[in-house]
Amino acid sequence: MRVGMIFDMDGVIYRGNRPINGARETIAFLKGRGIHSIFLTNNSTMIPAMYREKLRSMGIDVPEKAIVTSGLAARLYMEKHMEPGKVFVIGGKGLEEEIDALGWGIISIEEAREGAWRRIQHVVVGLDPGLTYEKLKYATLAIRNGANFIGANPDTTYPAEEGLYPGAGAIIAALKASTDKEPLIIGKPNEPAYEVAREKLGDVDEVWMVGDRLDTDIAFAKRFGMKAIMVLTGVSTLSDVTESEIKPDLILPSIGELRGYLETVGDAEDES
Repeated sequence: MRVGMIFDMDGVIYRGNRPINGARETIAFLKGRGIHSIFLTNNSTMIPAMYREKLRSMGIDVPEKAIVTSGLAARLYMEKHMEPGKVFVIGGKGLEEEIDALGWGIISIEEAREGAWRRIQHVVVGLDPGLTYEKLKYATLAIRNGANFIGANPDTTYPAEEGLYPGAGAIIAALKASTDKEPLIIGKPNEPAYEVAREKLGDVDEVWMVGDRLDTDIAFAKRFGMKAIMVLTGVSTLSDVTESEIKPDLILPSIGELRGYLETVGDAEDES
């Protein structure tokens, strides 16, 4: 049976800029076994090339084509399903670069001040460390004027070294409140992210999803028929699992224990 692996990154491979114990060894083990793995993050602040360098700095070498961000998924979805038109971006450099690659034109905050917000046809929202009230204001005006409202991901928080920081979902929630509009969400646990990830995995018989969040990673796995493996190094806890209707198939302390589990499964299959 050919198994494909999808890994979340924040809270699974690393937390902030610190790799999680056993991540490098586990990824190397999978590579040695010929198990195809991709890395699917709801974070849109960086492009895949930047994530590749971040992983390499931690001793984890993966090809750029194996990395999918919610920003990349947003670009591919818009390219395939939406009419070209001016875009207003609330997000980091990675999301801006992905949307700029569409070639549709991005309306800057300076242009919005001069009235160009009226020409905005798409508002794309991700995690924005430089978020201002002014950005929210022009996004609200554009959406109320008929622009498409697209969210890179629904994560209300994300794990960092100090704890949980506000995520893209928190910004999206503010715009939902100010516009009374529901956004199209691209990232996990939604179909646009699955379409991109499944295409990247290619011809496999079964897909395993390894993540740290019940509401995105594990819900994503359950929704699309994947084996759901939750690690306890990120957002969701054992008490969260007890209280949630979303249940993983397997809970591990960290990605470091995944290798032992895979070896156990492999031995059992060999004996059978």
